[in-house]
Amino acid sequence: MSLADRIEQQFIHSVATKQAALSAMAAPIEAAVRLMVASLQAGGKIMACGNGGSAADSQHFSAELLNRFEKERPPLAAMALTTDTSTLTSIANDYRYEEVFSKQVTALGRAGDVLLAISTSGNSPNVIEAIHAAHAKDVRVVALTGKGGGKMTELLAADDIHLCVPAERTARIQEVHLLAIHCLCDGIDALILGETT
Repeated sequence: MSLADRIEQQFIHSVATKQAALSAMAAPIEAAVRLMVASLQAGGKIMACGNGGSAADSQHFSAELLNRFEKERPPLAAMALTTDTSTLTSIANDYRYEEVFSKQVTALGRAGDVLLAISTSGNSPNVIEAIHAAHAKDVRVVALTGKGGGKMTELLAADDIHLCVPAERTARIQEVHLLAIHCLCDGIDALILGETT
């Protein structure tokens, strides 16, 4: 297979994965948007966490809310739990890496907040610990996963929301995660700005 053919295959597989994800994820994304808007309008905040590419997605999501997505509007309360190196490294060094997000959720989370927990496999131990901490603080969870949702599927409460990409390949899952994040940002803006109901 030529390099050009490989590149074409990447695009074809990405489009096919996104088409499959549409039917599986549209309704839960809408539910997540409504949950997040309700939290923000009640004075809550959205915390986001993940590792590697999912850490970057956490930061991307937070930046789109704190600053703006595509339209002008007041800043929204969001924070990525992946950005403070002193906090992350002190927790990992003094305790366990599995607690780098959960300790932050325990300290900063308030009833009515939302945790966006991102893991392509659904098995990231520190994201799982963050979900436990969120439940202990009455923080609702929106889980963004793939590969069937992994261990996170079993941990979600009845009022949590699971956005699971119906795919196994990490690159394809991450591409849909970014699209889902943009859908969340667009939907949040549309509801807050009164452009949709």
